[in-house]
Amino acid sequence: MSIGTTHVIHSARLIRPTGILDDAWVRFDGDRVASVGTGDDWRDGLPSDATTTDAAGRRLAPGFIDLHCHGAGGAAADEGAEAVERILAVHNAHGTTRSVLSLVTAGVDDLAAQLRVIAAFAERDPRVLGSHLEGPFLDTEFRGAHDPALLRTADAASVDRLIDAANGTLVQITMAPEHDGALDAIGRFVDAGVRVAVGHTGADFETALAAFEAGATLLTHAFNGMRGIHHRVPGPVVAAMRSPEVTLEIVNDGVHVHPDVVRLAFAGAPGRIALVTDAMAATGSSDGRYILGSLEVDVVDGVARLVHGRSIAGSTLTQDVALRQAVVEAGIDLETAVAALTEVPAAAIGRGHELGRLEAGFAADAVLLDDDLGVEAVWGAGVRLA
Repeated sequence: MSIGTTHVIHSARLIRPTGILDDAWVRFDGDRVASVGTGDDWRDGLPSDATTTDAAGRRLAPGFIDLHCHGAGGAAADEGAEAVERILAVHNAHGTTRSVLSLVTAGVDDLAAQLRVIAAFAERDPRVLGSHLEGPFLDTEFRGAHDPALLRTADAASVDRLIDAANGTLVQITMAPEHDGALDAIGRFVDAGVRVAVGHTGADFETALAAFEAGATLLTHAFNGMRGIHHRVPGPVVAAMRSPEVTLEIVNDGVHVHPDVVRLAFAGAPGRIALVTDAMAATGSSDGRYILGSLEVDVVDGVARLVHGRSIAGSTLTQDVALRQAVVEAGIDLETAVAALTEVPAAAIGRGHELGRLEAGFAADAVLLDDDLGVEAVWGAGVRLA
């Protein structure tokens, strides 16, 4: 992927955490934001070869960041570099400028090979932030769309092998903390700079709290693949809400979580909700039969479920749809909803100093939105992506 030159987006309504900045402009120099302002000052000192975009009063947001994405365009992240290109193209068109590519449960040998492919891609393309291992250290009862024959407890040798294979690009791993070796593995991953997520777990409130105290800082697709909230048995969601360092993923497609529960999550963990897609191969493609890892999935009316067992098997969500769902269906204010797609996920993986905001020094990632929050244009690292 090439790096952009000087480009100015002007006459925009810039979405910031503190509100909307009218008649705003943002200047990109290469892959970074050089400056931000209002009015006609954007013309000052502009190189003769610079390009411009007149936003004409439309909304401008930072590029969306997806912490949990398995696929799109008929392709899955475990299928190699060509598949990754197809996945990114679909999600770029819907406003996602940076993606963590998620791998479903497989054998350690296979996962190590898949991690190496993603690591090589991430080295040459800033759109890929790295990888997410959703397994194999998960609970059988709450496995969702993961092959039970491939689930296992965490041992030091396997943990180290996965860390080494990723070569510094393993962003997060989802684990069930109630099983043997899990708490030791959490410490091992955290020491290697990997964010640990609690998910696909039968953990109760106290066990989830223990995992967070051991260093886990994410909750994978909150409310799904775990025990729910009961008034006497609060479970891992409330444990995550109670823990101020934990970010809760929400798959806001109207299927995984009811809009009123989405609103509850935003209220229960303000500033700590990350809207993710958990998208699988059918995203941006047609209904039909797909393979997720080693399991068959039927997609009907955009909803993915296992052929055998009928568990939800990822989604066909894109982040622009998640944004509209949050604002229109769940009643979340626009600034908060945009933050859940930008600065919150950036901070959750330790990239909040450079991603997720349109401010000087940050990545030149932006999404131009129409009045209905539809995507009109997308830039990543200063380059027009869609």
